[in-house]
Amino acid sequence: MYLFKYILRRLGLLVMTFAIIMVISFVLIKSLPLTIDASLGKDAELIRLQYEARGYYDPIPVQLWNYVVRIFTKGDFGVCVNLAAYRNKPVAEVFVTKLPPTILLNIYSTLFAVPVGIVLGILAALKKNKWQDQVISTGVMIFISVPSFVYAFLVQYLLCFKAGWFPITMNAGTNYFSPMMFRSMIPAVLSLSFGSIAGYARYTRAELTEVLTSDYLLLARTKGLTKAQATVRHALRNAMVPIFPSIVAEFISVMSGSLIIESIFGVPGVGGMYLAAINSQDYDAFMFLSGFYILISLVAGIVVDLSYGIIDPRIRMGAR
Repeated sequence: MYLFKYILRRLGLLVMTFAIIMVISFVLIKSLPLTIDASLGKDAELIRLQYEARGYYDPIPVQLWNYVVRIFTKGDFGVCVNLAAYRNKPVAEVFVTKLPPTILLNIYSTLFAVPVGIVLGILAALKKNKWQDQVISTGVMIFISVPSFVYAFLVQYLLCFKAGWFPITMNAGTNYFSPMMFRSMIPAVLSLSFGSIAGYARYTRAELTEVLTSDYLLLARTKGLTKAQATVRHALRNAMVPIFPSIVAEFISVMSGSLIIESIFGVPGVGGMYLAAINSQDYDAFMFLSGFYILISLVAGIVVDLSYGIIDPRIRMGAR
Protein backbone atom coordinates (compact mmCIF):
# COMPACT_ATOMS: atom_id res chain seq x y z
CA MET A 1 0.00 0.00 0.00
CA TYR A 2 2.84 2.38 0.85
CA LEU A 3 4.47 1.70 -2.50
CA PHE A 4 1.22 2.16 -4.42
CA LYS A 5 0.54 5.54 -2.79
CA TYR A 6 4.13 6.56 -3.36
CA ILE A 7 3.92 5.74 -7.07
CA LEU A 8 0.64 7.65 -7.45
CA ARG A 9 2.10 10.68 -5.69
CA ARG A 10 5.23 10.62 -7.82
CA LEU A 11 3.20 10.26 -11.02
CA GLY A 12 1.09 13.24 -10.02
CA LEU A 13 4.21 15.31 -9.39
CA LEU A 14 5.64 14.10 -12.70
CA VAL A 15 2.59 15.28 -14.65
CA MET A 16 2.57 18.63 -12.87
CA THR A 17 6.31 19.19 -13.35
CA PHE A 18 6.12 18.15 -17.00
CA ALA A 19 3.23 20.53 -17.67
CA ILE A 20 4.98 23.47 -15.98
CA ILE A 21 8.24 22.95 -17.88
CA MET A 22 6.44 22.54 -21.20
CA VAL A 23 4.41 25.72 -20.68
CA ILE A 24 7.57 27.66 -19.83
CA SER A 25 9.32 26.23 -22.90
CA PHE A 26 6.34 27.11 -25.11
CA VAL A 27 6.18 30.69 -23.87
CA LEU A 28 9.93 31.22 -24.23
CA ILE A 29 10.19 29.80 -27.76
CA LYS A 30 7.11 31.72 -28.88
CA SER A 31 8.53 34.94 -27.41
CA LEU A 32 11.35 34.88 -29.96
CA PRO A 33 10.89 37.08 -33.04
CA LEU A 34 9.06 35.24 -35.79
CA THR A 35 11.34 35.57 -38.84
CA ILE A 36 11.32 34.07 -42.31
CA ASP A 37 14.42 33.86 -44.48
CA ALA A 38 13.59 35.91 -47.59
CA SER A 39 16.31 34.11 -49.57
CA LEU A 40 14.07 31.04 -49.70
CA GLY A 41 12.04 32.67 -52.47
CA LYS A 42 8.74 30.87 -53.04
CA ASP A 43 9.35 28.71 -50.00
CA ALA A 44 9.36 31.85 -47.85
CA GLU A 45 5.79 32.63 -48.90
CA LEU A 46 4.75 29.03 -48.28
CA ILE A 47 6.26 29.20 -44.81
CA ARG A 48 4.39 32.45 -44.09
CA LEU A 49 1.12 30.83 -45.16
CA GLN A 50 1.93 27.84 -43.00
CA TYR A 51 2.54 30.17 -40.05
CA GLU A 52 -0.86 31.75 -40.59
CA ALA A 53 -2.59 28.37 -40.94
CA ARG A 54 -0.98 27.14 -37.71
CA GLY A 55 -1.93 30.34 -35.87
CA TYR A 56 1.65 31.43 -35.20
CA TYR A 57 0.64 35.12 -35.35
CA ASP A 58 -2.01 34.76 -32.63
CA PRO A 59 -1.32 35.88 -29.03
CA ILE A 60 0.79 33.39 -27.09
CA PRO A 61 -2.03 32.33 -24.69
CA VAL A 62 -4.26 31.60 -27.69
CA GLN A 63 -1.49 29.61 -29.38
CA LEU A 64 -0.91 27.63 -26.18
CA TRP A 65 -4.60 26.80 -25.84
CA ASN A 66 -4.89 25.74 -29.48
CA TYR A 67 -1.72 23.67 -29.22
CA VAL A 68 -2.99 21.74 -26.19
CA VAL A 69 -6.45 21.26 -27.75
CA ARG A 70 -4.92 19.88 -30.98
CA ILE A 71 -2.83 17.38 -29.04
CA PHE A 72 -5.63 16.03 -26.86
CA THR A 73 -8.44 16.08 -29.44
CA LYS A 74 -6.63 15.20 -32.66
CA GLY A 75 -3.26 13.83 -31.54
CA ASP A 76 -1.71 16.54 -33.69
CA PHE A 77 1.76 17.50 -32.46
CA GLY A 78 2.33 19.78 -35.42
CA VAL A 79 4.38 19.63 -38.60
CA CYS A 80 7.93 20.56 -39.48
CA VAL A 81 7.89 24.00 -41.10
CA ASN A 82 11.48 25.26 -41.15
CA LEU A 83 13.29 21.91 -41.36
CA ALA A 84 13.79 21.83 -45.14
CA ALA A 85 14.33 18.06 -45.34
CA TYR A 86 11.06 17.33 -43.50
CA ARG A 87 8.92 20.34 -44.39
CA ASN A 88 5.16 19.74 -44.01
CA LYS A 89 5.74 16.30 -42.51
CA PRO A 90 4.18 15.48 -39.11
CA VAL A 91 6.69 15.90 -36.31
CA ALA A 92 5.73 12.60 -34.68
CA GLU A 93 6.36 10.64 -37.89
CA VAL A 94 9.79 12.22 -38.38
CA PHE A 95 10.62 11.54 -34.73
CA VAL A 96 9.81 7.82 -35.11
CA THR A 97 12.23 7.53 -38.03
CA LYS A 98 14.97 9.32 -36.06
CA LEU A 99 14.58 7.38 -32.80
CA PRO A 100 16.22 3.98 -33.66
CA PRO A 101 19.81 5.22 -34.20
CA THR A 102 19.64 7.33 -31.04
CA ILE A 103 18.39 4.42 -28.93
CA LEU A 104 20.94 2.00 -30.40
CA LEU A 105 23.79 4.45 -29.89
CA ASN A 106 22.94 4.85 -26.21
CA ILE A 107 22.29 1.12 -25.65
CA TYR A 108 25.64 0.18 -27.22
CA SER A 109 27.52 2.74 -25.14
CA THR A 110 25.78 1.59 -21.94
CA LEU A 111 26.47 -2.09 -22.63
CA PHE A 112 30.14 -1.25 -23.15
CA ALA A 113 30.55 1.26 -20.32
CA VAL A 114 28.78 -0.59 -17.49
CA PRO A 115 30.98 -3.74 -17.25
CA VAL A 116 34.21 -1.87 -17.99
CA GLY A 117 33.48 0.87 -15.45
CA ILE A 118 32.36 -1.53 -12.70
CA VAL A 119 35.38 -3.81 -13.21
CA LEU A 120 37.77 -0.85 -13.02
CA GLY A 121 36.01 0.40 -9.89
CA ILE A 122 36.24 -3.02 -8.24
CA LEU A 123 39.94 -3.28 -9.11
CA ALA A 124 40.62 0.20 -7.71
CA ALA A 125 38.80 -0.63 -4.46
CA LEU A 126 40.57 -3.96 -3.98
CA LYS A 127 43.95 -2.33 -4.72
CA LYS A 128 43.27 0.80 -2.68
CA ASN A 129 46.25 3.20 -2.41
CA LYS A 130 48.37 0.95 -4.66
CA TRP A 131 49.62 1.86 -8.12
CA GLN A 132 46.60 0.26 -9.80
CA ASP A 133 44.29 2.47 -7.75
CA GLN A 134 46.38 5.56 -8.50
CA VAL A 135 46.36 4.90 -12.25
CA ILE A 136 42.62 4.23 -12.38
CA SER A 137 41.76 7.22 -10.16
CA THR A 138 43.91 9.55 -12.27
CA GLY A 139 42.28 8.30 -15.46
CA VAL A 140 38.83 8.71 -13.91
CA MET A 141 39.51 12.35 -13.02
CA ILE A 142 40.75 13.07 -16.53
CA PHE A 143 37.83 11.41 -18.28
CA ILE A 144 35.25 13.05 -16.00
CA SER A 145 36.75 16.51 -16.44
CA VAL A 146 36.94 16.48 -20.25
CA PRO A 147 33.67 16.98 -22.22
CA SER A 148 32.50 14.14 -24.44
CA PHE A 149 32.83 16.15 -27.66
CA VAL A 150 36.59 16.44 -27.03
CA TYR A 151 36.80 12.65 -27.03
CA ALA A 152 34.77 12.67 -30.23
CA PHE A 153 37.34 14.81 -32.03
CA LEU A 154 40.21 12.69 -30.67
CA VAL A 155 38.50 9.47 -31.75
CA GLN A 156 37.84 10.91 -35.19
CA TYR A 157 41.43 12.02 -35.59
CA LEU A 158 43.25 9.01 -34.12
CA LEU A 159 41.02 6.04 -34.92
CA CYS A 160 39.20 7.27 -38.04
CA PHE A 161 41.61 9.61 -39.80
CA LYS A 162 45.06 8.39 -38.76
CA ALA A 163 44.48 4.67 -38.18
CA GLY A 164 41.62 4.36 -40.67
CA TRP A 165 39.90 1.71 -38.58
CA PHE A 166 36.45 3.29 -38.78
CA PRO A 167 34.62 5.75 -41.05
CA ILE A 168 34.59 9.34 -39.81
CA THR A 169 30.79 9.54 -39.91
CA MET A 170 28.04 6.96 -39.56
CA ASN A 171 26.97 5.16 -42.72
CA ALA A 172 23.75 6.25 -44.39
CA GLY A 173 20.73 3.97 -44.50
CA THR A 174 18.38 2.26 -42.08
CA ASN A 175 19.97 -1.19 -41.86
CA TYR A 176 21.09 -0.50 -38.30
CA PHE A 177 21.97 -4.09 -37.41
CA SER A 178 24.31 -4.79 -40.30
CA PRO A 179 28.03 -5.32 -39.49
CA MET A 180 29.08 -2.31 -41.57
CA MET A 181 26.55 -0.05 -39.85
CA PHE A 182 27.65 -1.25 -36.42
CA ARG A 183 31.29 -0.61 -37.35
CA SER A 184 30.45 2.95 -38.38
CA MET A 185 28.74 3.56 -35.02
CA ILE A 186 31.71 2.43 -32.91
CA PRO A 187 33.47 5.87 -32.86
CA ALA A 188 30.33 7.55 -31.54
CA VAL A 189 29.82 4.74 -29.01
CA LEU A 190 33.38 5.11 -27.73
CA SER A 191 33.04 8.88 -27.43
CA LEU A 192 29.90 8.49 -25.32
CA SER A 193 31.35 5.69 -23.21
CA PHE A 194 34.48 7.35 -21.82
CA GLY A 195 32.66 9.65 -19.42
CA SER A 196 30.26 6.90 -18.35
CA ILE A 197 33.10 4.46 -17.67
CA ALA A 198 34.79 7.04 -15.45
CA GLY A 199 31.54 7.69 -13.58
CA TYR A 200 30.85 4.01 -12.95
CA ALA A 201 34.45 3.38 -11.86
CA ARG A 202 34.45 6.26 -9.39
CA TYR A 203 31.07 5.36 -7.92
CA THR A 204 31.89 1.65 -7.64
CA ARG A 205 35.24 2.33 -5.99
CA ALA A 206 33.66 4.67 -3.43
CA GLU A 207 30.85 2.28 -2.52
CA LEU A 208 32.98 -0.87 -2.44
CA THR A 209 35.73 0.80 -0.41
CA GLU A 210 33.17 1.79 2.21
CA VAL A 211 31.73 -1.71 2.35
CA LEU A 212 35.13 -3.38 2.57
CA THR A 213 35.92 -1.42 5.73
CA SER A 214 32.58 -2.15 7.45
CA ASP A 215 32.25 -4.19 10.64
CA TYR A 216 30.06 -6.95 9.21
CA LEU A 217 32.68 -7.76 6.57
CA LEU A 218 35.31 -8.08 9.30
CA LEU A 219 32.93 -10.46 11.09
CA ALA A 220 32.59 -12.52 7.92
CA ARG A 221 36.38 -12.83 7.70
CA THR A 222 36.63 -13.94 11.34
CA LYS A 223 34.11 -16.71 10.63
CA GLY A 224 36.53 -18.28 8.19
CA LEU A 225 35.67 -16.73 4.82
CA THR A 226 38.60 -15.83 2.61
CA LYS A 227 38.97 -12.28 1.34
CA ALA A 228 37.69 -13.30 -2.09
CA GLN A 229 34.66 -15.10 -0.63
CA ALA A 230 33.77 -12.21 1.67
CA THR A 231 34.14 -9.75 -1.19
CA VAL A 232 31.98 -11.68 -3.65
CA ARG A 233 29.30 -12.90 -1.23
CA HIS A 234 28.89 -9.81 0.89
CA ALA A 235 30.81 -6.72 -0.22
CA LEU A 236 29.89 -6.72 -3.89
CA ARG A 237 26.26 -7.56 -3.24
CA ASN A 238 25.77 -4.67 -0.82
CA ALA A 239 27.84 -2.24 -2.86
CA MET A 240 25.70 -2.89 -5.95
CA VAL A 241 22.51 -1.64 -4.23
CA PRO A 242 23.25 2.06 -4.91
CA ILE A 243 25.25 1.35 -8.09
CA PHE A 244 22.55 -0.33 -10.20
CA PRO A 245 20.10 2.59 -9.95
CA SER A 246 22.90 4.90 -11.05
CA ILE A 247 23.05 2.96 -14.33
CA VAL A 248 19.55 4.20 -15.21
CA ALA A 249 20.46 7.78 -14.34
CA GLU A 250 23.69 7.53 -16.35
CA PHE A 251 21.78 6.16 -19.35
CA ILE A 252 19.51 9.21 -19.29
CA SER A 253 22.45 11.59 -19.00
CA VAL A 254 24.07 9.83 -21.97
CA MET A 255 20.84 10.32 -23.94
CA SER A 256 21.11 14.05 -23.31
CA GLY A 257 24.84 14.15 -24.01
CA SER A 258 24.42 12.38 -27.33
CA LEU A 259 22.98 15.58 -28.87
CA ILE A 260 26.42 16.92 -29.80
CA ILE A 261 27.95 13.49 -30.49
CA GLU A 262 25.25 12.72 -33.04
CA SER A 263 26.03 15.93 -34.90
CA ILE A 264 29.78 15.30 -34.90
CA PHE A 265 29.52 11.77 -36.27
CA GLY A 266 26.57 12.41 -38.59
CA VAL A 267 24.22 10.08 -36.71
CA PRO A 268 20.71 10.59 -38.18
CA GLY A 269 19.10 10.55 -34.76
CA VAL A 270 16.91 12.64 -32.52
CA GLY A 271 19.82 14.78 -31.28
CA GLY A 272 20.63 16.18 -34.71
CA MET A 273 16.97 16.89 -35.37
CA TYR A 274 16.66 18.68 -32.02
CA LEU A 275 19.63 20.96 -32.72
CA ALA A 276 18.32 21.65 -36.22
CA ALA A 277 14.90 22.52 -34.81
CA ILE A 278 16.50 25.01 -32.39
CA ASN A 279 18.68 26.62 -35.05
CA SER A 280 15.88 26.88 -37.61
CA GLN A 281 13.29 27.98 -35.03
CA ASP A 282 10.91 25.16 -35.89
CA TYR A 283 8.39 25.51 -33.07
CA ASP A 284 6.47 22.25 -33.27
CA ALA A 285 9.59 20.13 -33.68
CA PHE A 286 11.26 21.93 -30.78
CA MET A 287 8.28 21.44 -28.46
CA PHE A 288 7.86 17.75 -29.31
CA LEU A 289 11.54 16.92 -28.84
CA SER A 290 11.79 19.02 -25.68
CA GLY A 291 8.85 17.06 -24.29
CA PHE A 292 10.62 13.82 -25.17
CA TYR A 293 13.82 14.68 -23.29
CA ILE A 294 11.96 16.19 -20.34
CA LEU A 295 9.69 13.16 -20.02
CA ILE A 296 12.44 10.55 -20.07
CA SER A 297 14.37 12.54 -17.46
CA LEU A 298 11.36 12.69 -15.14
CA VAL A 299 10.47 9.03 -15.65
CA ALA A 300 14.09 8.07 -14.98
CA GLY A 301 13.87 9.74 -11.57
CA ILE A 302 10.91 7.55 -10.61
CA VAL A 303 12.54 4.39 -11.99
CA VAL A 304 15.74 5.08 -10.04
CA ASP A 305 13.83 5.58 -6.77
CA LEU A 306 11.71 2.46 -7.25
CA SER A 307 14.73 0.35 -8.19
CA TYR A 308 16.16 0.83 -4.69
CA GLY A 309 13.21 -1.02 -3.20
CA ILE A 310 13.38 -3.75 -5.86
CA ILE A 311 17.11 -4.37 -5.42
CA ASP A 312 17.01 -4.19 -1.64
CA PRO A 313 13.64 -5.37 -0.15
CA ARG A 314 14.60 -3.76 3.18
CA ILE A 315 13.95 -0.35 1.59
CA ARG A 316 10.24 0.49 1.75
CA MET A 317 9.46 3.33 -0.62
CA GLY A 318 6.83 5.70 0.71
CA ALA A 319 6.84 4.30 4.27
CA ARG A 320 7.10 6.70 7.18
